[in-house]
Amino acid sequence: MVVQPSHGRRVPCDRRTPSPRRSHRRGPGRQGIVSAVPLSSEYELLKNCPSPSRRIVVLNKMDLANSSRTKEWMRYFELQNCESFAVNSHNRENIKQFLNFLQAKVRELKKMDNSSSTTAIMLVGIPNTGKSALANSLHNIGRISAAEKGKLKHAAVSSQPCETKDISSLKIASNPNVYVLDTPGVLPPVICDFETSSKLALIGTIRDSLAGEKQLAQFFLSILDSGKEYEQWAKLSTAGSGRLSVDFREEYSGSCETETTKKRQYPSDHTQDFIVQDVRRVLYESISSTRVDMRRRKDVLRLIEFQLAALREAFRIPSELGEEDACIRVSEKLLNLYRTGRLGHFTLDDIPKDIDVHGTS
Repeated sequence: MVVQPSHGRRVPCDRRTPSPRRSHRRGPGRQGIVSAVPLSSEYELLKNCPSPSRRIVVLNKMDLANSSRTKEWMRYFELQNCESFAVNSHNRENIKQFLNFLQAKVRELKKMDNSSSTTAIMLVGIPNTGKSALANSLHNIGRISAAEKGKLKHAAVSSQPCETKDISSLKIASNPNVYVLDTPGVLPPVICDFETSSKLALIGTIRDSLAGEKQLAQFFLSILDSGKEYEQWAKLSTAGSGRLSVDFREEYSGSCETETTKKRQYPSDHTQDFIVQDVRRVLYESISSTRVDMRRRKDVLRLIEFQLAALREAFRIPSELGEEDACIRVSEKLLNLYRTGRLGHFTLDDIPKDIDVHGTS
């Protein structure tokens, strides 16, 4: 992402590393964008970047987005004369490819000005786009590829936004030396568009408690209900069989597990496969069994309230818990499954209508 001051002010550098303005040459910049919301998560200050050759849009968390839509967005940025690269920070091979891509860009820039100085690449973006995780992965792979010895550095990573407080420098390549600068996320003080702010809250750019867990869960369900992602769960449906998946789970477990390889099941852990399957089943049956006109707001809200109530059983929420607390518990678990890709792959932003990424016009 591009070396860019935050809100027009100079961003403080990590005191443990030299200031990039004094000792580093600016390399190709990288703007961190989440693949699920390529437009909504765009860093506003870089839209009119004067040097597109030094700006690279990184579509991070590609493993959580719709793969075909990600390709369309990469085509969109190409039409905007902006280079982009889709990244999964947890995929070793993908990070190797991205590192090779960056090194090639650095070599191109060095040929242009015959420079041999150290290159610094700054990661810039809104909170919780995975900048720190990406910096760590590049550092780990880069040091191993260069066969360098010494203790690896580590940028703090958290599922909560605004974990990064200072700029930190991590070496990602040698001969020539290349460093990546991990920076705190930045947001405009006001986001006027309701849909954009809802999307950013859904991907975790701001804390759930500020946006409201139930409101975020409702927003996600409205997206799921109006799409086709749920159709892949049709085989999980037990409608018409007179029994629920939870009824035959023990029967299935008893026939498949041996005495020596029994897998414990914890009803309070919503990430376990048998609970995720029940959640998918409830969502599929609630959508497919009703013929809701998604243009009618009242009907949509009625469906969502029904789903939140039905998910209490799927998530094994204690019956003695109050209605409001139970709804928040369901919302928290549902959002976690969405954000970890357990409920499908979603791209929330649409390509602007005036852009033809398919070349049909």
